[in-house]
Amino acid sequence: MPIAPEGRPFVAIGILALGSLLAVAGALGGLWWLAPAAWLPIAGWIPWFFRDPPRPGPRGEGKIIAPADGRVVSVVEVAEPDVIGGRAVRVSIFMNVFNVHVNRYPADGEITHRDYRPGAFVNATLDKASEHNERMSLGLRSARGPILVRQIAGLIARRIVTDGTIGTRVRQGDRLGIIRFGSRVDTFLPSNVRPLVVVGERAVAGVTIIAEWPT
Repeated sequence: MPIAPEGRPFVAIGILALGSLLAVAGALGGLWWLAPAAWLPIAGWIPWFFRDPPRPGPRGEGKIIAPADGRVVSVVEVAEPDVIGGRAVRVSIFMNVFNVHVNRYPADGEITHRDYRPGAFVNATLDKASEHNERMSLGLRSARGPILVRQIAGLIARRIVTDGTIGTRVRQGDRLGIIRFGSRVDTFLPSNVRPLVVVGERAVAGVTIIAEWPT
């Protein structure tokens, strides 16, 4: 399973810690074997968290693809003045610590907006997280209209990584970035799109069609 580059130092630390604990336990014996036994699940979880599986899926100009793995926690109409320029449909996907955390572009297009804002670290499932938490917003000009993707830090997420810069041409389903350790991604779409997901549904980045442009 491919590992995201941002996760490789954490994987190395996990393996080194496990090796050190095994060495100590081998030398001292007894209850010291509990330490590597307790650490082993964590050392195994770290590469699982940072996995970056290939995501071939449906593609097309009329489709808007999920940018994140996780549970859909909100599908609402909101105001979005920066990129959409008015009323927008916001689809929010919450990623827990067992989901793939690599984010992907929902459509082909050009990055026209990039805005990082520091903020709080409240529970990312809450509606106010979109405006109050630390976040990175990317605006995308697609063939059918503007799209805004917002990566949002959560309670334990402290590092948002966003690859694209303004002027970059991107492809639907390609890597957008990653958020470490639990977080949320919001997708803002023009109000004339047709959402295809509902609250509670599980989304798969690069695979699930979350909305369609009007024909």
